[in-house]
Amino acid sequence: MSNSKSKSNEGRRRFIRNASLATFSAALGAEIVFGCNMPKDYVPVAFKEDDPYQLFNKHKDLIVLNNKPWNLESQPHILDDRVTPEDKMFIRNNGVIPKDINVRNWNLIIDGEAVTSPKTYSLSELKKKFKHYTYQLTLECGGNGRSEFYPPASGNQWKTGAVSCANWTGVRLKDVLNDVGITDEAVYIGYHAADVHLSGNPDKEPISRGVPISKAMQEETLLAFAMNGKDIPLAHGYPLRLVAGGFPASASGKWLERISVRNIVHDGPKMAAPSYRVPCKPVAPGEKVADEDMCIIESMPVKSLITYPKTGAMIRSGESLEVRGHAWAGELEVSEMEVSIDFGETWQQCQLEKPVNRLAWQHFKSTLKFPKEGYYEVWAKATDSKGVAQPMVVPGWNPKGYLNNACHRIAVKVG
Repeated sequence: MSNSKSKSNEGRRRFIRNASLATFSAALGAEIVFGCNMPKDYVPVAFKEDDPYQLFNKHKDLIVLNNKPWNLESQPHILDDRVTPEDKMFIRNNGVIPKDINVRNWNLIIDGEAVTSPKTYSLSELKKKFKHYTYQLTLECGGNGRSEFYPPASGNQWKTGAVSCANWTGVRLKDVLNDVGITDEAVYIGYHAADVHLSGNPDKEPISRGVPISKAMQEETLLAFAMNGKDIPLAHGYPLRLVAGGFPASASGKWLERISVRNIVHDGPKMAAPSYRVPCKPVAPGEKVADEDMCIIESMPVKSLITYPKTGAMIRSGESLEVRGHAWAGELEVSEMEVSIDFGETWQQCQLEKPVNRLAWQHFKSTLKFPKEGYYEVWAKATDSKGVAQPMVVPGWNPKGYLNNACHRIAVKVG
């Protein structure tokens, strides 16, 4: 490090260390309320260099759940877009985001027990050799809604905003697998990525999950290199990502470097129980479940989200209220959408749109009238193409708090 740069860094540290409340307040342009209670040598968050909103170009209404690794949650009222933009998309990581990515040297290896001969593709080869496809695909964290379970389940306490539906562009995984050549023994694919284990140990993978070969060979399962018409943002998997909509988002590996075609169910990190597994049979809340009695999560359950208005909305007496949002059902389609203002005693049908393509969420809206002034709750309930509806309350408890698809609710005050 040059002497001038060293002096500059030391000067900055000295400024922060010796700064008075008045100096901090002047720099912020606002009084630091309760600043007298700050611990000695404490540096206000606004002066830290790891601001996630700047780091990841995120909307200020996202909620930071964790920074080791980074996990940020959206909120229903900012998910009103039909196609989720980058700044409103949740982030779920298990390891450290890779740095110093060199796209020119980026390769994808296809190997495994069920491959006739391993093959390596450069990123440019993938783009040139195979046809490009674009699909709008719903990705939802398996733990979305975990915070509502009781007794509490371990893990990030997601509320309802760990879901997105962006436009993903790439090549079909099945086209690449067919080009490589896979055997009849193929059972599963597992992904391997460039993110770094939290320990910093390069020999440890933070996560290496996958999907059954039948899912890998679906039309919509992509090796994606673009999101919403641009390069995938770094936090979401740049320069190459597996996207398997309808399954828990953990199956859609980011920073993709290798895919193993397995003759067994993939056994990478976060594949073994209890990770991304639920009891094969219902259990009592708080009950311990043996690993062998846990089943891998595949298709996500039917679910919906009210994105307008924001909970806590206030309207005048006699006014009607339009509510709108999205609904999805994993591998299935949503066939019916209803809302209630009387705690589920009666239900009103919504206008429900068809998905733009399979595995995309569907948009709904309804106009509500309220009989008198007072406090109301609007509940939303979706039903899938097999006739399975969202439960009105939190569904069966499980040790890791996965798959909470209870009706979404917002508060409304009239008068």
